[in-house]
Amino acid sequence: METKAKRLRNQRNSYSDDARSSAEKRDTIQSQGREVKDQINERMEEQKSIRDTAKQHRDRRDEIQTRIRELIGKSKGKRDDDRNSRSAVVELAEVESGISNIEDRIMTDGRLSLDKENKLLKQLKSLKSRRNQLMPEVEENSIIKLDLKDLDGSILTLKAEADSEHNLMLEAHKKADEIWEEIKPLFEERDFLRSEGDRYHAIFVSSRRAADEVHATLVDLYSEVDEIKNVLKEQEQDQKKSIEEYNREAKRSLNTPSESEEMANDLANLLISSGSITLGGTGVSEGRAKKGSLSDKRAGRRKIKARRGR
Repeated sequence: METKAKRLRNQRNSYSDDARSSAEKRDTIQSQGREVKDQINERMEEQKSIRDTAKQHRDRRDEIQTRIRELIGKSKGKRDDDRNSRSAVVELAEVESGISNIEDRIMTDGRLSLDKENKLLKQLKSLKSRRNQLMPEVEENSIIKLDLKDLDGSILTLKAEADSEHNLMLEAHKKADEIWEEIKPLFEERDFLRSEGDRYHAIFVSSRRAADEVHATLVDLYSEVDEIKNVLKEQEQDQKKSIEEYNREAKRSLNTPSESEEMANDLANLLISSGSITLGGTGVSEGRAKKGSLSDKRAGRRKIKARRGR
């Protein structure tokens, strides 16, 4: 089981290493993707600004072309069916023309009565007030002032201005298209990096999930190993107690009476209860011992030879 646990640990660590490596690659690629995205946004903002400029040139061109159509209609003597539809530049030209005519008449016509002159002055005041209202709008939109006394010249001037605005619009669109051609490869790179980031993230998730599954199996195995170790430990303790008890019994059985007071007391009680005690000697009876001693003495005397004196 410990071998299996070691194998599972190695397998889990391998999955974890794969997950860590994939996460690092994913983060690196995502960082590159953010840089590319910032470049795209920057270039897109630049392109949008150029498109807005092109739109301004287009609107100015259309406004001038509208003025041209109005002047052409005036040159042909057509009436304005809807005076509210007239542009500010044409109305301003009409107002200035009216102001100029009234001033010239007041200064040159000596036959004007006082009442007629007062009416002309009142009309002049109204036209100047209207001119003051129209001037800011014309100047704000940079619209060319027209001279209704020279319609043909005004028309030619407006046409030249309309052509200039049209060319500026085309140049702006061309530049915006060039920027778009530069942006398209960035979009392709961004999509590729996004795809690679998603791929490495999927590998990370898969490896992380596999590592978690192996870890869960490893935890269960560790729990089982701990239970077995506890059982083996209890068995070892029981065996140790049995061995210690056996050793104590063996040691006690090998002790001599002089080494064990308990054994000495048991032997003494046994001897007392048997009725006979022999202290020392070889265990031969006292009568036999005495008899043997006398015989030995007599035998010894018979063997002694007579000695001659000096």
